[in-house]
Amino acid sequence: MDRRSESDRRPESDRRPESGGRPEPDRRPKSGRHARRTGIITAVIAGIMVLGIGGIWYKEHQDAKHQESTETLSDESNIITWQGKKWRYNKNISNYLMIGVDKKEPVEAQVGSTEAGQADAIFLLSVNRKTEKVTLISIPRDTMTEVESYDVQGKSLGKSVDHISLSYGYGDGGQKSCKLTQTTVSNLMYGLPIQGYLSLNMDGIPVLTSTVGGVTVTVPDDSLEASYPEFAEGAEVTLTAENSETFVRARDVNVSQSAINRMARQQVYLDAFSQKARECYEHNTAFAASLYSALEPYTVTNVSEDRLLSLFETVAKDEDYTKWTIPGEGTQGASYDEYHVDDNALYEKIMETFYQEVK
Repeated sequence: MDRRSESDRRPESDRRPESGGRPEPDRRPKSGRHARRTGIITAVIAGIMVLGIGGIWYKEHQDAKHQESTETLSDESNIITWQGKKWRYNKNISNYLMIGVDKKEPVEAQVGSTEAGQADAIFLLSVNRKTEKVTLISIPRDTMTEVESYDVQGKSLGKSVDHISLSYGYGDGGQKSCKLTQTTVSNLMYGLPIQGYLSLNMDGIPVLTSTVGGVTVTVPDDSLEASYPEFAEGAEVTLTAENSETFVRARDVNVSQSAINRMARQQVYLDAFSQKARECYEHNTAFAASLYSALEPYTVTNVSEDRLLSLFETVAKDEDYTKWTIPGEGTQGASYDEYHVDDNALYEKIMETFYQEVK
């Protein structure tokens, strides 16, 4: 069975957080026409200070749909056959999951909480420790994939195809939520190993922008122009603590695939922030530590501060980092936007990014 085939859904009454069922993907505006949503925040951190050197492990995952007489030569070699050639996973690569959570207030994890929020922005940061090259992979929040749901007592309700953003909400708003999303993303990407994670809730956005004294961006599209004329397409705008949230998080919930359009703004913010952060670090080597300290109340991570800071220079060196989005197509579902992954294209991107041909 295709892992993204349709599956039976529980009744609406069983999907409400307060009943211990599946939460609904949040699409309704909280204030005005545009809902304030979490944006690039965690990916921005990725461009600045992330990446701990965790132990590298490899989980072999193969899908019959993508195999061409694929065989594992031995558990030790981790060699697979693809397109008539032999490939091995690149053990020099470490992967870190960055999660932006649509929940305000400093992080206070409560076990069994049904108010954990959703993984509204999801990015996978990959670093080749040997070449010091960085790859940033964007994962649309509406990606339809296999998600395991839980009730308020933590009992599994089983797996079904749903929005990947919901994976976070079945945890505690802390480490458990991050681990659930980590597992879901790994499964989406054919068992790709993910060594660590870092999440940041929405209150961290103004703090993030303030740490570098604001950033200047060129607005990439007109998705905000109707409600925020200052963000007209092509306009050059300086983002501050006051307006950065709107730029990276707002979207028109009445427009289909507005989350995809928002990703373009998020990536523009990431580029501008990363450049500004490099300049700050060049003038003050203590910048990374001060940034970490400022954001700590709003973050959850399993990567140590020492490891984050020790690799800051490695990440900062790659100004021309590679970035790509999980390939697929956005569609209008029965009730909400959906993003359906192109499995063949994704598998190919994974092979190109994470594997080396065995000569």
